[in-house]
Amino acid sequence: MIEIYDTTLRDGSQREGLSLTVQDKLRIARRLDAFGVAFIEGGWPGSNPKDRAFFERAADVEWEHARLAAFGATCRANTPAHDDPSMIALTGARTAVTTLFGKSSVSHVRHVLRTSLDENLRMIEDSCAYLQSHGKTVIYDAEHFFDGFVEDAIYALETLKAAQRGGAEVVVLCETNGGGLPWIVGETTAQVCAALDIKVGVHAHNDTECAVANTLAAVRSGARHVQGTINGYGERCGNANLCSIIANLELKLDTRCLPSGKLRDLSELARFVSEVANLSPDEHLAYVGRSAFAHKGGVHVAALRRHASAYQHIEPELVGNTKRVVVSELSGRANVLTRAEELGVELEGAEAALVLAIKEGESKGISYEAAEASVALLIERRARDYTPLFRVIDYQALVASRAQAATVVEATVKVRVGQREFHTAAQGNGPVSALDAALRKALDPVYPEIAAIHLSDYKVRILDGTHATRATTRVLIDSSDEERAWSTVGASANIIEASFVALVDGIEYGLRARGIVARNAPPMPSQGDPS
Repeated sequence: MIEIYDTTLRDGSQREGLSLTVQDKLRIARRLDAFGVAFIEGGWPGSNPKDRAFFERAADVEWEHARLAAFGATCRANTPAHDDPSMIALTGARTAVTTLFGKSSVSHVRHVLRTSLDENLRMIEDSCAYLQSHGKTVIYDAEHFFDGFVEDAIYALETLKAAQRGGAEVVVLCETNGGGLPWIVGETTAQVCAALDIKVGVHAHNDTECAVANTLAAVRSGARHVQGTINGYGERCGNANLCSIIANLELKLDTRCLPSGKLRDLSELARFVSEVANLSPDEHLAYVGRSAFAHKGGVHVAALRRHASAYQHIEPELVGNTKRVVVSELSGRANVLTRAEELGVELEGAEAALVLAIKEGESKGISYEAAEASVALLIERRARDYTPLFRVIDYQALVASRAQAATVVEATVKVRVGQREFHTAAQGNGPVSALDAALRKALDPVYPEIAAIHLSDYKVRILDGTHATRATTRVLIDSSDEERAWSTVGASANIIEASFVALVDGIEYGLRARGIVARNAPPMPSQGDPS
């Protein structure tokens, strides 16, 4: 059994651009606890008011699986642990576990701490002993251990022995600069495990893109305690990514590190933490990214249809993810057939023409892989029983600026629903806004469900800037309702046309996704009808 020690709330929050409130930290901590990690490092109570507030509130939480850890440094040089304010703050954090870091590198002791090697050993042992005397379980993080081991292996080991004498239950070998390579980390960890009779852990950073590999190498060499962060968040290039480590341990090394059944929550946990951290998910992360099991090449998809594991190293569901087939200019019949089956559409031999239509659209600037709702409509419109919810007959947008008056933006839309036409006009703060308002105004009498559909994002990309104002423009529109989100795309040398294509598709897809079928418009009111 490997102990998973999560430091997202402390080391992970040192990522540039990431800031967590006390409430954010509590939400993430509760989710980590439900997920089943062994330790959650909450922060450094002696360093800032936010972390102190977190530990005060966390003390009243009933934790199901995890033990909460407070983090801090060893006492200062020439200062007894019981007189050091930071040590006193750690004892007041009301956690059962305290994690201390100290120096293992001779050069760091001499040039950063500016003290003697013996005094550093005293600081480590005295600090661990002080915290243990207050009933704390002590985990000792040996900072810069692997670099220190290269400098002076004997002294690096002495720092670990000092922590052990002080009562530490785990000594963690920290690859602090992130510059190590797996074979060196593995060899060094094996030597430490052979020299000490204490549980050994590993804490890796990702500056050489080897943090996960270094962690796994340490585990294979005897480490039984693993530190890291969700999604690999952390300073510089990040920390070892626990999402990849946990999946690799359980699925590749057959080593348990979570309660039974929890691995299926991994992808959802990764998305939850990114959402709370207000960071866009990295869709290409191993195991948990949206693209981790996405298949774009036609040859790959054809093979997957014949044998599910042809281009997948595990079943995506094991980590709570799903297989996806991406439609693009690289697609073949297999891509289109797979998407049609997912949508429940019988193409009845139309797949070749559909593939050709996709390739032609991509050649004109449409990117279908970023707009799965447009792909769905493209396929559904090829079905024999397809009936459009509405048809746009014509539209126009007007932008006018008059002397000493605000700019006026107005759009008109003519739409046919069944046998009836609706001709509406509306104003907006721009052409797309006005077209959206006019289209909604036309459709609302027949499809009042349109009120639940919202335009949530609007992205424009110029595809060939050398053509100046004649350049092809790609417009991607993100829409959502209370249950789902989707994207549609349009491309044209006319940005209004590109926008309107994406806008119309976004509304039709949203209505269809809600189970709406084509309806007949109510008859026109009679001449004497006041309605």
